[in-house]
Amino acid sequence: MHYDSDDDRMATAEHLARDDPGGAADAFRSIACDGGVGDEVRLSAAEQLAALGSAGAPPACLAIACDDGVGDEVRLSAAELLPNLDLRAAAQACLAIACDDGVGDEVRLSAAELLATVDPRSARAMYIG
Repeated sequence: MHYDSDDDRMATAEHLARDDPGGAADAFRSIACDGGVGDEVRLSAAEQLAALGSAGAPPACLAIACDDGVGDEVRLSAAELLPNLDLRAAAQACLAIACDDGVGDEVRLSAAELLATVDPRSARAMYIG
């Protein structure tokens, strides 16, 4: 199927959510993990996955949080979705952001603070190492 825009893909996935939640989850996961899609659209797709309770939500959020081509705030927002979904993925996302020198200091600090809540041992190791 050909889409004219990222928004067309989201609209199709949202329409599927009403009739075919599994198909919608596949569509949202595809959008969230597609590096060619705009950052905010990817995050919105990940949020929809989380709302559906899809097992694809943690890997999608992690893909966004670990993608250094995504804006800092969007990466952090994706990481912030993870503690309610998968603590291990949340820790990985927070570490990826907190250790990325290309990320702004405030976002890195927020990721480190979130890491301290989801995986205190990793947070301590980050400061020791």
